[in-house]
Amino acid sequence: MAGDLVKCDFDSPVATVSINRPEVLNAYNEELLDQLQKTLEELFAAEEAAAVILTSEGSRAFSVGGDIDYLEKLNFEQAKKLSQKGQQLCSLIEEADPVVIAAIDGYALGGGMEISLACDIRLASTRSRFGQPEVKLGIIPAFGGTQRLPRLIGEAEAKELLYTGDIIDAALAYELGLINKVVTPRSLLSEARELALEITERSTQAVKMIKKAVNKKYLEASKAGYEYESEAFAECFKTEEHRVRIKEIKRIVKEDN
Repeated sequence: MAGDLVKCDFDSPVATVSINRPEVLNAYNEELLDQLQKTLEELFAAEEAAAVILTSEGSRAFSVGGDIDYLEKLNFEQAKKLSQKGQQLCSLIEEADPVVIAAIDGYALGGGMEISLACDIRLASTRSRFGQPEVKLGIIPAFGGTQRLPRLIGEAEAKELLYTGDIIDAALAYELGLINKVVTPRSLLSEARELALEITERSTQAVKMIKKAVNKKYLEASKAGYEYESEAFAECFKTEEHRVRIKEIKRIVKEDN
């Protein structure tokens, strides 16, 4: 069901899916996104999967977003394709019948944070950090962050995070309503599974209909926003600004190490 970049542990009725690139802080590339999409599609099609926990390997990051070496090389068409791929993945999570719970430990940045935003519920460890730092790279969120973040925490707070690219801790993320609960790193997965089992004990049909009802108006109104986000993300790759900014970030990281 899963590949080497994505792990899956299915103990019915709950499946745990883990992003598995801890050596690069679970940064995504195209192969990882494809494996995650395929794994989730198969799980969501399985009647015995009533809930899915989405997490990651390692303790440093849920996912820091796109691999910057990968992003640095993209052109306009490739960037648009990437955005559409990420949006499709997040829509799959958001619209799936099973409840999806994100169990976040460490950094959830950029596309990593956007994937978590598509989940129904987010639990985070005390050492988690959140942000959409794309603006610092001369680009914008590409996986639906410009649409989901304002919906979750309100337009004013979302704009501040999106415009500044600031990274916030778990306590502030909870205060803003970005996450549902802050727990210790040790108890993160057990708490996520306990919540998943509690939900699966309810009427599966009723939970599924509640999810569809809550999302209905938002999903019907969001298509134009997603389309513009993809176009705008790709537009950022028509100039050299993002490459200049990425090179500067890589230089700073190299000096710090």
